[in-house]
Amino acid sequence: MTQRMSSRVSDAPPATSAVESAREPSPTSGKQQRSSAGQDKLPARDKLVISLLMVSAFVVILNETIMGVAIPSLVRDLGITVGAGQWLTTAFLLTMAVVIPVTGFLLQRFNTRPVFITAMTLFSAGTLIAALAPGFGVLVVGRVVQASGTAIMMPLLMTTVLTLVPQSSRGRIMGNISIVISVAPALGPTISGAILSVLDWRWMFWLVLPIALTALTIGAVKMQNVTTPRASAIDVLSVILSALAFGGIVYGLSQLGASSTGSALPPWLPLVVGVVGLGLFVWRQLRLQKRDAALLDLRVFTSANFTISIIAIAIAMMALFGTIILLPIYVQNVLGMTPFVSGLILLPGGLTMGLLGPVIGRIYDRRGPRVLLVPGTFLVSIVFWSLTQVTETTPILLILAAHVVLSIGLALMFTPLLTSALGSVKPKLYSHGSAVFGTAQQLAGAAGTALFISVMTIRSTVLAGEGAVPEAALAGGIRSAFMYGAFIFLLAIVASFFVRAPQETDDDEQAPVH
Repeated sequence: MTQRMSSRVSDAPPATSAVESAREPSPTSGKQQRSSAGQDKLPARDKLVISLLMVSAFVVILNETIMGVAIPSLVRDLGITVGAGQWLTTAFLLTMAVVIPVTGFLLQRFNTRPVFITAMTLFSAGTLIAALAPGFGVLVVGRVVQASGTAIMMPLLMTTVLTLVPQSSRGRIMGNISIVISVAPALGPTISGAILSVLDWRWMFWLVLPIALTALTIGAVKMQNVTTPRASAIDVLSVILSALAFGGIVYGLSQLGASSTGSALPPWLPLVVGVVGLGLFVWRQLRLQKRDAALLDLRVFTSANFTISIIAIAIAMMALFGTIILLPIYVQNVLGMTPFVSGLILLPGGLTMGLLGPVIGRIYDRRGPRVLLVPGTFLVSIVFWSLTQVTETTPILLILAAHVVLSIGLALMFTPLLTSALGSVKPKLYSHGSAVFGTAQQLAGAAGTALFISVMTIRSTVLAGEGAVPEAALAGGIRSAFMYGAFIFLLAIVASFFVRAPQETDDDEQAPVH
């Protein structure tokens, strides 16, 4: 990029002054459009590409948590059990866990536009299949196809931002991306609750479909190729080991909470398969990366800043997904509210995260990560400890306030962690860093859900056996779940003191851009 700019300056006619040359930056380089005031301005093409990806990613990730509230309606309409209904979420998570590790290869091998079109076509097709599903089996297939597109979209967005946006401006953009990864899952239950209060469950898909098709159409016309693909072969054995590893772990974790109600398969079995598969997968990648042929290049972990940030992100995701699953259960089954009300309880917190994202990004660009991370982790920790005191008579407004404060704390965490982690990766490993983040996000979400549900189920069963009424027993189980989460979150507080702002990447190391 630097060489390209230098050649243009040196080729300029002698009569052209340096000041005049500086006024005519290349339209293809974000770094060449920095003003004398030090502001980083992206070209219109790059802004359009990032905006399209961000809107599309928000739409597809929203569907990750949209089914939870709908399970009672599906049980009634399709004649299935609650355990079977959970498969609509489990199958989605499983597909994400299997596909995301492959995206590192896809983003290196293919250009931005065809990858985007593939992702949105898969998501739109899955949404249509689910909307037309005559029965439960076809509905699960629709969710799997949806998840295949969703799994590609987030790493594509991350890699594109890392390629186009200079280090000094990434906080602002990552602040917007934090809206996608945190607000979209939080709004899923709210939106589904609102739809189900007036419409059939199929409308959760019919209302999303035109939005997805619009994004696909605009992207097909306007999306530009912003990366340079390179020829590479995919290692089939790595794909198989990846599916066994991440699929086994996610499935095992998702079944932990259901084991007490009688699961067809003991959860430890897929967990063992997953852990063994993970060991073999790591061994295979360490061998392949010596010749730059790894499916998921683990050299991203040679950066201590990346490793610490990913650990903290995983803990934050456990907190987010655990809370998303637990609070609606508490509001509905302990406080006796409707599914619509339980979804509304999560709405103010989700909106708060969305409003804070860009502001926090600008603060990060000026001040770095620690000024945001340390207070953010303490806020989340305080909320978790306060939720260990909930009872069957806790006022609903206190739960609402707790979730808003929790959302503020998580918003203070996500942007600096994302920016610091991915900014610490070498440009040639951007796609692999994005894939590692996506994989960690899915594993952490499954682990958080499994931990909270399992602890809640076990403890409430014990209390019910001791004679507690159902509401009191369930409240006791929820208190225990939040206590476990509070202890685990102490690790995030420690990690927040060690996260650093990544060093400015030298222009010569930037990933090539058309």
